[in-house]
Amino acid sequence: MSQEENILSELTGRFNFLEGKINILRQRRVSLEVGYDKFPEVFDYLVNKMGFNFLHTITGLDEGERIFLIYHLSPDGRIVLNLKTSVLKANPIVKSVMPIFLNAEIYEREIADLLGVKMEGLPIGHRYPLTDDWPVNEFPLRKDWKPHNTEEGVS
Repeated sequence: MSQEENILSELTGRFNFLEGKINILRQRRVSLEVGYDKFPEVFDYLVNKMGFNFLHTITGLDEGERIFLIYHLSPDGRIVLNLKTSVLKANPIVKSVMPIFLNAEIYEREIADLLGVKMEGLPIGHRYPLTDDWPVNEFPLRKDWKPHNTEEGVS
């Protein structure tokens, strides 16, 4: 059995709700999607039981009514598991993973700044990548965002 098949087997054996939601994309690439209500449990299992102890990055996507977050995790740097979840755009709140992965800070700040997702537990700090004087509630990677005239103050 391949490493990808072992991951699929272990996860579906532990979480029956993942049956049919895990895909082997190609060699060394596995993808799974879970609702945010199940995300903490699956994330914890991946990190603490399966050894996915490296966070490559976090991707944020605006898909209309929902904001999707994809956590790119690896146990060894050779295989990457893309753990995808989503929250309603109307109330985009997720728990920060920075207490587990310190490198998550920059990715979470970027998602907060550009997509408006509130990261509970993310320490107060400077905005990134937008400037501290960027207008509040202006999220330039949201599909419904309309840029302002640069002469009116947004640069």
